[in-house]
Amino acid sequence: MSDKNMLEKKCIDTIRFLAADAIEKAKSGHPGMPLGAAAAAFTLWTRHLKHNPKNPQWPDRDRFVLSSGHASMLLYALLHLTGYDLTLDDIKNFRQWGSRTPGHPEYRHTSGVEVTTGPLGQGLANAVGMAIAEAHLAALYNRGNQKLVDHFTYVMAGDGDMMEGVAAEACSLAGHLRLGKLIVLYDDNRVTLAGSAALSSTENIEQRFKAYGWQVQKVADGNDVAAIDRAIKKARRETEKPSLICVSSTIGYGAPCKQGSCDAHGSPLGADELKKTKEALCWTADSPFYVSEEVYKFFRKALSRGKKYEKQWQESFNAYKQKEPALAAEFVRIISGNLPDNWEAVLSEFPNGSKDLATRKAGEMVMQSLAAKVPELMGGSADLNPSCFTWLKGLGDFQSPQLSKEGMHGMVGGAWGYEGRNIHFGVREHAMGSITVGMALHGGFIPYTATFLTFADYMRPPMRLAALMGLRAIFVFTHDSIGVGEDGPTHQPVEQIMNLRQVPNMTVIRPADANETREAWRFALSNTVGPTTLVFSRQNLPVLDRSICGAASGTQKGGYILWESTPNPELILIATGSEISLALTAARKLAESGAKVRIVSMPSWEIFDRQPREYRESVLPSTVSARIAVEAGIKLGWEHYVGISGKIIGMETFGASAPGPVLYEKFGFTVEKIVAAAQELLHRT
Repeated sequence: MSDKNMLEKKCIDTIRFLAADAIEKAKSGHPGMPLGAAAAAFTLWTRHLKHNPKNPQWPDRDRFVLSSGHASMLLYALLHLTGYDLTLDDIKNFRQWGSRTPGHPEYRHTSGVEVTTGPLGQGLANAVGMAIAEAHLAALYNRGNQKLVDHFTYVMAGDGDMMEGVAAEACSLAGHLRLGKLIVLYDDNRVTLAGSAALSSTENIEQRFKAYGWQVQKVADGNDVAAIDRAIKKARRETEKPSLICVSSTIGYGAPCKQGSCDAHGSPLGADELKKTKEALCWTADSPFYVSEEVYKFFRKALSRGKKYEKQWQESFNAYKQKEPALAAEFVRIISGNLPDNWEAVLSEFPNGSKDLATRKAGEMVMQSLAAKVPELMGGSADLNPSCFTWLKGLGDFQSPQLSKEGMHGMVGGAWGYEGRNIHFGVREHAMGSITVGMALHGGFIPYTATFLTFADYMRPPMRLAALMGLRAIFVFTHDSIGVGEDGPTHQPVEQIMNLRQVPNMTVIRPADANETREAWRFALSNTVGPTTLVFSRQNLPVLDRSICGAASGTQKGGYILWESTPNPELILIATGSEISLALTAARKLAESGAKVRIVSMPSWEIFDRQPREYRESVLPSTVSARIAVEAGIKLGWEHYVGISGKIIGMETFGASAPGPVLYEKFGFTVEKIVAAAQELLHRT
């Protein structure tokens, strides 16, 4: 073996045993993939990955996604060795309280981690979003040989990732879009947590990805650095197809009693097996966590390479700025996440006397105004543009430029190619959410999705991860209640709004009319600390007369006094969305009979609960116990606002198939029902 090959083997084994030692010390973790995939990871990180450990947020870095997040110690070892802000003590503190090396990689928690992974398939789908982001920004900002955006998205994925439906959805779309800068290293070890992968999957993954439109290669030996290197080079040269490199590896490589079996997947090797593994691989270090100086020296070349990469990019950017100052300034702004100056000026009010308007339709009108001013707003729906009204008209379809040469044509007008801002996700709700997360992670976007609210169930995993990572992403849902009508209970969301309200760091807004919709979009674009969910009606709703109702700007506080018969109420009605107009009519009837009534519009629980106590008390004074909540969803949760003495008019069953107005009557969402409930409460008090 040559000196070069010996050093490379020592580097690869250092990755393996930093991981195995950390897992053994923690008495918890997954050693199988770090042992088996170390050579592939080494090859990618030392021969191909363009990154700067001293500036992990450099915009034109390659993105690396460890989709198999359980193999986190593989990533932590690479980050430490190449010079990121992750010390050997951090490695030794794996999976402990306050550690910077948690059990699964966490975005913003560990330097160099691009995405929170662990739920299998999500990282791979996120990477498709990152590749879409790169392609769009390159189409917009690159000029000739001056390329502000020119990087790859690399993924390491395993058998579990390939089994998940979200990966199939996302990879199918990636092949259609011909995302040539997406390269997936598939750790093909044919073993899952519970046994052989053949117990549950005998499909031909290579043929599956070829059918998706991917370039597919196979590396027969997962420890063959030269072969892996050649495969990555070939993948980088393929510009019209994303690439899958199937690397045949051995899970738990080197462990005499556990390699090749599921026993190596998710438990420490044990002291004796770890000792034997080191002996089998001729690892002579006496103590755990050993890194030789020559290994550090080899890996830390990433620092000088990264500095050089970024310096070259900065020089190119400076030249670009001289020729294209406006584009350069816009690029810097969107990457920084700042909104354009005076962007809110485009948000016009819907005047009193406007005709009734579904909030989905009001949302469409607001989006057109915003899109003209905010170029980073980009997204699409799950094949529902004519129903959700979330298209950006005249701003083009995001498609492979090659497809336009083959006679394809778009729907919304404008550019056809990677510069288009309307993504056609197809009927792929799960992937749509995950891809949007990837776009938000990449930077330079305020991405959005759209589908019917009942299908939020298909998107919950990526929405949860967006909240966990604190990403600025917007999830639009229409057809928000039993008001959907004839489509029946499969399409009538009952529990979904309350489910979404439970997600930490998720802001849910259900506006009552067009002007609250405008304010909801204002909040969504401004919200930089977590995702925003916008919930819109299918049916037309009155545009509330703001000369007698509270200003819609109260939406920015989550809840506000919409109308009251007196400043000292004895009864408070609380409602959201389409039920506001019912509650308002009921409140006026009650006031006519002498009741002192206040109606509170509560479009967002999360925003309201963040307000100062004094404000919340001014809207919902604790002295008023007679309260009624009205919402065409499940009752659970509204006790938070009405207390044990109040009443909730909501759903206790699924819906039914009938016209919307009939359903509202049959399920008790009527003025008469609200009035009767209020009179009963007032009689009690």
